[in-house]
Amino acid sequence: MAVAIRLSRGGAKKRPYYRIVVSDSRSARDGKYLEQIGTYNPLLAKDDENRVKIDTDRAKHWLSVGAQPSDRVARFLDAAGVRERAARNNPKKGEPGENAKARAEEKAEKEEAAKAAAAEAAAAPEPEVEETPAAEDAPAAEEATAEAEAPAAEEAAADAPAAEAATDEKAEG
Repeated sequence: MAVAIRLSRGGAKKRPYYRIVVSDSRSARDGKYLEQIGTYNPLLAKDDENRVKIDTDRAKHWLSVGAQPSDRVARFLDAAGVRERAARNNPKKGEPGENAKARAEEKAEKEEAAKAAAAEAAAAPEPEVEETPAAEDAPAAEEATAEAEAPAAEEAAADAPAAEAATDEKAEG
């Protein structure tokens, strides 16, 4: 029989409370256990003394018999000074995924292209624009457009009474 020291969940929905239990590793998580050796309340502050309570003497006994703690319980036992836990090292933990790396490369290429284009624009001599007497032509252009619009407006006004007369004739008939 393989014996495990693990957490057994209790409490209400969204309000977890755990017992630290010694049980057969094949039994259900919240099922039958051999002995309860502590409690864990994750809702309490991390520095609260009541967050994790462990009976260290019983924990030492079960470890000497060959019980295997779960990862979380091993952390608790290490904090309590019962059993030292080897620190794990995962160098790839903070490394971005393949898609994120590809997006970063594309972004870097776009930025380089934008910088190159800006450098070319700054290095190229700007063509000099000759000042033309465009300011004098502007009022004349405005007058020409106003004259072109005026006859069109007069024609539309002339058509409107004829259209009204046609609709009156149809209504009478």
